[in-house]
Amino acid sequence: MGTVDVAVRSPRASLALLATGQLMLIIDGTGVAVALPRVRDELGLAGAQLSWVVNGYLVAFGGLLLLCGRVGDLVGRRRVFLAGIAVFTAASAVCGVAGTGAVLVAARFAQGAGGALAGSVITGMAVVLFPDGRARVRAITVLAFVAAAGGSVGALGGGALTQAFGWRSVFLVNLPIGVLLLVFGRRVLAPERGTGWGAGADLFGGALVTAGLMLLVLGIGELGPDGPGTWLPPVLVGAGVVLLVAFVVRQARAGNPLLPLGMFTSRALSGGNAVQALFVGAMFGFQYLVTLYLQEVLGLTSLETGLAYLLASAVIGAVTLGAAQRLIVRWGARGVLLAGLAAGLLSFGWLVRVPAGGGFALDVLPAMVVLGVSAGLVLPAATALAMTGAAEADSGLRSALSGTAQQVGGALGLAVLAAFAGAGYRWGFAAGAVLLVLAGLLVLAVLRREHG
Repeated sequence: MGTVDVAVRSPRASLALLATGQLMLIIDGTGVAVALPRVRDELGLAGAQLSWVVNGYLVAFGGLLLLCGRVGDLVGRRRVFLAGIAVFTAASAVCGVAGTGAVLVAARFAQGAGGALAGSVITGMAVVLFPDGRARVRAITVLAFVAAAGGSVGALGGGALTQAFGWRSVFLVNLPIGVLLLVFGRRVLAPERGTGWGAGADLFGGALVTAGLMLLVLGIGELGPDGPGTWLPPVLVGAGVVLLVAFVVRQARAGNPLLPLGMFTSRALSGGNAVQALFVGAMFGFQYLVTLYLQEVLGLTSLETGLAYLLASAVIGAVTLGAAQRLIVRWGARGVLLAGLAAGLLSFGWLVRVPAGGGFALDVLPAMVVLGVSAGLVLPAATALAMTGAAEADSGLRSALSGTAQQVGGALGLAVLAAFAGAGYRWGFAAGAVLLVLAGLLVLAVLRREHG
């Protein structure tokens, strides 16, 4: 069964719908984090149980992304996106009415599965909608803005909803959004047919990579600040690595591999995803450490912290939607990446000097603004590189690779920065600066100028 060309009904309307779906997935994650104290108090969850309200979603989402992206290429990305929104919306309803912690955690796993289905194909659908270079860069910058700014919006919105209507409202607000996405998605997104199962239905390989990524994400998360601090996290990480190595061996021998290893000979794809992993890892750690500093040192409330992040989101939006796409087209993604990473390094360098009794306006605000500029440049440029050469037949897989790099990188970066922060905030921020230096060296060593 061959691929059927997509008769696009309205590229801009389709992009708006995809961006809304991505925003819902991102807002849910950060909104739930803000609501955790209320969840703990009402359902009587202990610390380890409470962590699964977050980890259950992250493990399912991060572990299933790659498999879901490939399934999207095989059976049709529109079908997979709408199925994911349906699963995510139904699971949100269960979360909103959950009477026990066990039901809530199970529903969060289901939410993660739905999020992986929908999220794995979003960028892939966008690059098919906009095959032209300039239009494709513009579409990617829109999605990059949503990804970068959505977390701040979710933290503010989740705090406001929890304070006004209780923690259940953080989940129930997804119902009307999800229903609207399903209704308009069927009308706006043009039908398409995938390449067919025979083009790469390696189900055993899919099981290996899914289990490996799940164990890796879970193990890295347990290495973080809320982990048990025992032998378990290294065992989980080690088991995940073993399964991923087995997956690579399987792909090298399979007749129809789930993930053709030849893709990684592309410096743009490999380098772009590696840079995303390092940068998102630094960003996750930044958000975690700055949130703690604002609340525990400067005494800001949750709502005030969310408002502080809104400024960073505004800067990201201004750079991403205003300048990034023009700079990428004119100077190339490689040059924009280097400029963005340099700005990020300045931000972390400023925070390394943060005093114990500092102030927001002088010690934190400049770093948040500069890092907003950095994210507005790096994320669209790295995503554009990772999607270089994407065709309709493999855009879902490439999109999922990009998402997987961000998920694993974010979990690892948070664990690393939080571990160093145990010796003081300055050490945590210094670790973030090292991640950005590594990303810059990778750009210089791997990415050629002609990829820009």
